[in-house]
Amino acid sequence: MVARVADEKHRTATALELFFDLCFVVAVAQTSAAFEEELAAGHVGGGVLGYALVFFAIWWAWMNFTWFASAYDTDDIPYRLLTVVQIGGALVMSAGTAAALQDGDYTVITWGYVVMRLAMVSQWLRAARSDPERRQSCLRYAAGILVVQTGWLAHLVVPGDLRLPAHAVLALAELAVPVWAERAANTTWHPRHIAERFGLFTLIVLGESITAAAGAVRAALDTDATFGDIATLVLGGTLTVCALWWLYFAQNASRRLGNFTTATLWGYGHYAVFACAAAVGAGLAVNVAQATGHGHLTAYGAAAAYTVPVAGFVLSVWLLHRTAAAGHPTAPDVVHALAVAAILAATFAPAPVLVTGVVAALLVAATCVPRERGGIRAAAA
Repeated sequence: MVARVADEKHRTATALELFFDLCFVVAVAQTSAAFEEELAAGHVGGGVLGYALVFFAIWWAWMNFTWFASAYDTDDIPYRLLTVVQIGGALVMSAGTAAALQDGDYTVITWGYVVMRLAMVSQWLRAARSDPERRQSCLRYAAGILVVQTGWLAHLVVPGDLRLPAHAVLALAELAVPVWAERAANTTWHPRHIAERFGLFTLIVLGESITAAAGAVRAALDTDATFGDIATLVLGGTLTVCALWWLYFAQNASRRLGNFTTATLWGYGHYAVFACAAAVGAGLAVNVAQATGHGHLTAYGAAAAYTVPVAGFVLSVWLLHRTAAAGHPTAPDVVHALAVAAILAATFAPAPVLVTGVVAALLVAATCVPRERGGIRAAAA
């Protein structure tokens, strides 16, 4: 398992990576659906907390595979077989997301997660044997992951009132493993490949939002509701998702991944990007249910279920992409800040989903379109 070159030309996602991503669609869909049910039933606090905890497992398992593959994807038979084991773990995780989020039963999702992570330990040990230059780093990854997985299994028998603090400690330990391991020697992850992989997963979670919204609209039309009852929701939801896609892909991400520190901030920051993007669909479905008389939230509560994740996505992408020096915001920074405030204020508007979509579209017009026109003029000159 020889390390791949960090500046390899024409590096793109492989068919196996795309297949791996598609299997994670199931986990994202199950989590989003369970979150929607919790919100629609009025269980806001528990629903948000459960969603945050479950989505952490999805995001972290996916990201660790992606980072390893960027450096050591040899595409040989052992690599493929271990990836298939990880896919099996992802499917087990998917089966346990609803129970974890709605009932606080993390047994199934924990076992699926541990299966994925132990397969990753095997991959790191293979890399350690074949890459002497980075052997210590690979062994640190393997040891760190193995210790934390032991902690996750022990977490299943922790008393109920101690589970949340224990979960927080283990999550922090997971985040610390790459930082500790890379101090020994930096692995040869590929900036353009990493940027592409994160972009592809962003498309997946945004697509899941569209799927969830379409399902909610279909369910509403199966009742006595008419399209006129939900027309503003459909228009606002479409504007929003298209604007979020445009904002994310408006800039070249790979040029920002110049070193491990910036790449780490990029990867860790995507927890908020992915979680908010997947929650947008759940929030739209809640608003459809509310408009057709099937929701249990207040009007403001249903609106916030949509506006908060949209604002979170815009804020997260802005912070990941911003290039201004600290303490010296540029005009686009001010525009983004105003847009986030306006989206949150849309919670109290008569048609919050439509207003949110309009604000998001105006943000695209104010920041992305002028930049692209400037690029076209520069190329023509």
